[in-house]
Amino acid sequence: MKIKMILPALTEAKSPYWRPIKYSLFPPLGLATLAAYCSPDDQIDLQDEHVEVLNIDDNPQLVIIQVYITNAFRAYALADHYRKKGAHVCLGGLHVSSLPEEAAQHADTIFIGPGEDTFPKFLDDFRKGNPQKIYLNAKRDISEVPPIRRDLIKRHLYLVPNSIVVSRGCPHHCDFCYKDAFFEGGKSFYTQRVDSALAEINRLPGRHLYFLDDHLLGNQKFASALFAGMQGMNRVFQGASTIDAVLRGNLIEHAAKAGMRSVFIGFESLSSSNLQQSNKKQNLGKDYTTAIKRLHDLGIMINGSFVFGLDDDDKDVFKRTVDWAVANGLTTATFHILTPYPSTRLFQTMEQQGRILHRNWELYDTRQVVYKTVGLTANELKQGYDWSYQSFYSWSNILKASAQHDNIKHAIKHFTYAGGWKKFEPLWNFIIKTQGLNKMLPLLEAILSKVGSKTNQKQPLSPFPAIA
Repeated sequence: MKIKMILPALTEAKSPYWRPIKYSLFPPLGLATLAAYCSPDDQIDLQDEHVEVLNIDDNPQLVIIQVYITNAFRAYALADHYRKKGAHVCLGGLHVSSLPEEAAQHADTIFIGPGEDTFPKFLDDFRKGNPQKIYLNAKRDISEVPPIRRDLIKRHLYLVPNSIVVSRGCPHHCDFCYKDAFFEGGKSFYTQRVDSALAEINRLPGRHLYFLDDHLLGNQKFASALFAGMQGMNRVFQGASTIDAVLRGNLIEHAAKAGMRSVFIGFESLSSSNLQQSNKKQNLGKDYTTAIKRLHDLGIMINGSFVFGLDDDDKDVFKRTVDWAVANGLTTATFHILTPYPSTRLFQTMEQQGRILHRNWELYDTRQVVYKTVGLTANELKQGYDWSYQSFYSWSNILKASAQHDNIKHAIKHFTYAGGWKKFEPLWNFIIKTQGLNKMLPLLEAILSKVGSKTNQKQPLSPFPAIA
């Protein structure tokens, strides 16, 4: 059977904000995971529109399209195209689970929730000539997931082909989180078996790994066993955690010993009122500065995430946040305009309050204001968001943030990583166009290599008190 799997380009990947390097990081791991359930005899063509031009002149029997909010309209257009050609079209992903009635208008079959149990059932039904219109996830278990079809991934087109996911979901439930609807009706956080995760890691060449899990440290027992198994593998890896997990116990030390060199953390806001409003309980009462110092002492770089536009924000929130991030030596920062994704508690609340401006999903990209603001005008919010990126990634602030590390090697690593990520766009574009991106992996591994840490480093500068 001829099967086509497509990850359509997000709208922002075709906008003036498009950074080709940002959309050339990770392959479509979700589709490659589903492909593992197909028959070895199936002819599977997996295409990622972020890194290649789609071939839509083909005639597959079955088409599977992954849908996010900002690629929804593009996904629907592709679905309509292939349905007209007689293919059976399936839609799944976060947006489909959030708005199944909308997605169903463009599909022969939709999947609601994770697909580990429903996709194999669909394939069996399809081969028997009796596919259903809707498949609703019922079983939350990834202990027996087959090995991902990495042979379908075009490794040379990605900077980080060794992406991996060893869990599903998140143990926390922030009001603005898009994934809560995806895991509604069952367990919202669960993991693979440790031996299966280690086996998948062993399949990956080179040293570098990127764990795409929402919270790699979310299950302490699992994470401890995973890191213990990884020691001695000579890996360097990046992943995501929460402030709470960094401060609790010694799990972060085990992660560092296993090779963690960079961590994504959702700080979101310096305001306890905003955290309370967002149900970001895992950050409330936690000392951001102490967590940062602990990570830096271990030689772990930090990518901090921040959200602007929460109701407690004022005109000074942008400068306060950037100054704090620079003074505390964050290597990179990701800023977002608050976005009420459909089916989240935030969307439901704002809809009841009459604050949702429109449902043009292409603009729900965390770069646009799509709701009626409080405390800031929409223009102030947009301008402040743009300014924050420009200011944080100015050469002067990259240098200032690098200087917060006592260890000179860590300071150099910080400067190289932050500068390389944001200040050499033409070079990245050239490397992508010449399909040499994967050749940059040794450089990334070198930057992420372990540097010695001092046990008595100075406290990171903090012009703001710890969150209380």
